Amino acid sequence: MYSVTTWLFIASALALLGSPGPGIAGLLAVGRVEGWGALRFYAGLQLGLAIAFGATGAGLLSLLLAVPFAARVMALASGGYLIYLAYQIATAPVGSTLKIAPARSSLMSGFVLGIANPKAYIAFASLLASQTLVERDHQADVLLKWLLCVIVAIVVDLVWLYVGVRLQRATLRPLTERILNFTLAATILPAAIFTLL
Repeated sequence: MYSVTTWLFIASALALLGSPGPGIAGLLAVGRVEGWGALRFYAGLQLGLAIAFGATGAGLLSLLLAVPFAARVMALASGGYLIYLAYQIATAPVGSTLKIAPARSSLMSGFVLGIANPKAYIAFASLLASQTLVERDHQADVLLKWLLCVIVAIVVDLVWLYVGVRLQRATLRPLTERILNFTLAATILPAAIFTLL
């Protein structure tokens, strides 16, 4: 049904979108704290990623980056949110308090992470520049790449959320939980710093 080029594109998308970054660290952390209640966060993240992919595909990101003030405001907003998220993850409760911690995630927090995630823009821009899937029709090519990336993100992020939910059931010592929280936060901080530079 699909050509070899399409399967290679899907494999590339799996590698880029499935590798750990801010979104995946957020899914692991929220899934670990809230269990399947984190589906709100997951849905918001997918919506934000789909819009980020679409903006990149439509060339809107290039247009925004051409306006220095607008690009700086976007960088400050997304970098600030990523730092806030890293702090929330690093300071999340451990031990017995984890089970009674109030839910903090929402559809909106997932959406903000998805649309502010610099890894999403970089990954989709590189995937756009890769193989041509639809010859002689640039719009159809971009649309197919967008659709495939959205599907890949939905699947791989659901797998990562499942891992987070499974971590909730694991019995970890408080020190191990604290190290896990710091590790997840440390995954987000480089993206935040890169965004602010």
